[in-house]
Amino acid sequence: MTESCCAPGGRGGHPAPQSGPASVPPPPRSAHAPPPSLVELAGGAFRMGDESVWAYPGDGEGPVHEVVVGPVRVDAFAVSNAHFAEFVAETGHRTDAERYGWSFVFAGFLPHDFPDTRAVANAPWWRQVYGSDWSHPEGPQSDVETRGDHPVVHVSWNDANAFCAWSGTRLPTEAEWEYAARGGRERNAFPWGDDLEPGGAHRMNVFQGRFPAENTGADGFLGTAPVDAFPPNDFGLYNVTGNVWEWCADWYDDGYYAQSPRDDPRGPPQGTNRVMRGGSYLCHISYCRRYRVSARSAIEPDSSTGNLGFRVVADG
Repeated sequence: MTESCCAPGGRGGHPAPQSGPASVPPPPRSAHAPPPSLVELAGGAFRMGDESVWAYPGDGEGPVHEVVVGPVRVDAFAVSNAHFAEFVAETGHRTDAERYGWSFVFAGFLPHDFPDTRAVANAPWWRQVYGSDWSHPEGPQSDVETRGDHPVVHVSWNDANAFCAWSGTRLPTEAEWEYAARGGRERNAFPWGDDLEPGGAHRMNVFQGRFPAENTGADGFLGTAPVDAFPPNDFGLYNVTGNVWEWCADWYDDGYYAQSPRDDPRGPPQGTNRVMRGGSYLCHISYCRRYRVSARSAIEPDSSTGNLGFRVVADG
């Protein structure tokens, strides 16, 4: 799996601050009701995975196999900055990015006079930026004051899990995520069909132009888009592809599909990376075709980047 093009991976051996553990235990489950934007899905059987020319063999997108998921309630939207801010205000949670003191930022968002910082060797458009976190997504000179309705980013799997404990929700399994993202459609690359831009219309937020040097913003956005941008899929879910990658509950294994159970698979029992799904505003056909409903990627659970967020679910 070529993970560096989509997200730059873990902290590269940089230790967590010595003032506390590498990841903060989730707070006690609160009395919060799950968000009203949860959509009730009946569950059922669907064909999961992809073996077409679009698929990356190293990602383990195949074999295509039948999976049955149970009833589940899926948030119509990725978790927004505003909703995450409520969680932080109530719990005092400090994200892994804040604890480490830095996160990965797309170089195209940095000012021309921004000091040189460490770049990822195989993906130099990713820069290590000190002071970048969920409330400062492009570094300490930025904020989210006008982006309350945009998806929260620079959140690790640990942070997403803590939010779920607070909000009475959980992260979706990888099977639940793909079932929901497909919206009842079989074998299509995207939630609406197989054409990236049907009739010339933009249906999701991905990189437009010449990656990584020139983003024309033809779809209306250079970075994240509001969580309700673009039409929803047939289940009423927004931005399941493009915009930001979304954490799933599962550990990642590129061979898991070959032996996964048919009923309600929950991923391998252990691993080093957690699954992320859906692609992001940085996906471009010239180097990353992972903006499809079947595409998979994964990074370490303490990782955080400017194009990675999450969506919550609750039991049906």
